Amino acid sequence: MTLISNHLPTAELQALDAAHHLHPFTDGNALAAKGARVITKASGVTLTDSEGREMLDAMAGLWCVNIGYGREELAAAAAAQMRQLPFYNTFFQTTHVPAISLAKQLADLAPGDLNHVFFASSGSEANDTNIRLVRHYWAALGKPEKTVIISRQNAYHGSSMGSGSLSGMSAMHAQGGLPIPDIAHIGQPYWYGEGGDMDPDEFGLMRARELEEKIAELGENRVAAFIAEPIQGAGGVIIPPETYWPELQRICDAHEILLIADEVICGFGRTGNWFGSQSLNIRPDIITIAKGVTSGYVPLGASIVSDSIAEVLNGAGDFNHGYTYSGHPVGCAVALENLRIITEEGILDHVRDVAAPHLAQRWGALADHPMVGEARSLGMFASLALSPDKSARAPFGDGGAVAMKCREACFNNGLVMRAVGDRMIISPPLCITTAEIDTLADRALVAIDIAHGWAKSEGLMAAG
Repeated sequence: MTLISNHLPTAELQALDAAHHLHPFTDGNALAAKGARVITKASGVTLTDSEGREMLDAMAGLWCVNIGYGREELAAAAAAQMRQLPFYNTFFQTTHVPAISLAKQLADLAPGDLNHVFFASSGSEANDTNIRLVRHYWAALGKPEKTVIISRQNAYHGSSMGSGSLSGMSAMHAQGGLPIPDIAHIGQPYWYGEGGDMDPDEFGLMRARELEEKIAELGENRVAAFIAEPIQGAGGVIIPPETYWPELQRICDAHEILLIADEVICGFGRTGNWFGSQSLNIRPDIITIAKGVTSGYVPLGASIVSDSIAEVLNGAGDFNHGYTYSGHPVGCAVALENLRIITEEGILDHVRDVAAPHLAQRWGALADHPMVGEARSLGMFASLALSPDKSARAPFGDGGAVAMKCREACFNNGLVMRAVGDRMIISPPLCITTAEIDTLADRALVAIDIAHGWAKSEGLMAAG
């Protein structure tokens, strides 16, 4: 058996990486000058790099390793499926048992009447599917002019041409001709950074009502759907005011607009329920999934759609869309085993009753730091805002330099924590223990102290 091992010195691995590997969302020359961090193994919530340094992974990989690293059951499920049926497609009126079983399991878990699954390999692919699907749906109902999909600024829905257009990130839209036609964006529910003197609940209503204003501007007869993450992840773990989602739901219901909940990050236990929609009382017509459905062990994504949408699609002839790996049998087998583990080991109960309350307590205490303007969490999401003047919720205006200094201090102190603008964010594996949460919070505080000292030395903190 061929086993890929760390058989070269770190410097040589970094040189090979720089010579041949193009990284996502990365300045290649800057990375080559510094050298990539080489991860060689992982177990539980801990990563180990090529120098033998251990790090607590407070990002669960990329929001996805929900049950932790090193679960032999998932490796065994993949191996067994590879031996029996390593691949077959679901085109040409063909199916297989893993796809059938997973579709049924997802239908049982999804809220409401979301009982039908269109498989993909990632969240980006699934959201590309959603664009095609909702436009085909309205055309089949004799309303082909309903093609516009409304998203939010600073949202993240993927990075392909379609999903990257749905994403509301200006840096992505500056490259490659994005967004594609008939994608529109409204403001995000980021009270801390954009709410000014408004009460959070008033701000939540205002931002939700931007959807109604955009529908009026574009014409209800042209708007097909609204897509949003229950909690914005890559945008900085933006937890919306309590008034926000009920008003969005009202607007979608009132204006014949399909509501797509992008659950790629929120799904499969991160908020203490199977889906973030259940935690925030959202009634979506479509749910996008990926990441946590397999705990990131193999690629898999999907769109879960309502009975009424599926009825129209099934009666409208061929839906000329799909991927080679739609419903890949190995991905489905791993997902089924992952869902079994989440269920039988009570992972949702652990999040809801143990991990999330403890994280809220330890994370919330970080707000006492003189450079922390906000420290919030919901389930196993958490973020904090770094500020030179916390009483004014002021930004640094330094292009995120202080946050990047904090991020680097985290790595040097054995913690993976992500920087987004002035915000530090985490989404640890759902299996994390209270002792590991204590370690996470302690190491985060050390990193914030280091970044604070640097900010003071650079004259970036407010006087007084």
